Amino acid sequence: MIERVYPTTEDKECKAVNLLMVEDDDIDATALKRALQKLKLLNPIYRARDGLEAIELLRSGGIPSPYIILLDLNMPRMNGLEFLEEIRSDPALTQAIVFVLTTSKSDEDIFAAYREHVAGYLLKQRMDNDFLQVVGLLNHYWRIVEMPSTLAQ
Repeated sequence: MIERVYPTTEDKECKAVNLLMVEDDDIDATALKRALQKLKLLNPIYRARDGLEAIELLRSGGIPSPYIILLDLNMPRMNGLEFLEEIRSDPALTQAIVFVLTTSKSDEDIFAAYREHVAGYLLKQRMDNDFLQVVGLLNHYWRIVEMPSTLAQ
């Protein structure tokens, strides 16, 4: 099931960049949603609760292009690093823009994520005012970066 988390209706004013949040933790998902609301960002957010659900959503076309993926690493069934390997090996998904948003400070995880060409590696520990700056960074990213209307097939 596709869960459109925020906003609940479409707004013609927002740039058409969708966010796919791949996050198993309800508290972290709610914190991200609140941060976006606090900054009055209206980009649609979709949520998958693990890597397998996210892969199914992307392959079925359930997330409209263009999109940015916010990826947790520590999840059941298919973790974030496994998800990255899977999308980078899929010609239809390999160009997806992915930001890791996780609790892991492990150098091994950081190196593994960057080997899979993530756009950035951000720590969840900044769920306070610093977290608003992280969300603001994402807002600026999709406002100034030109993205194709659809990813290469």
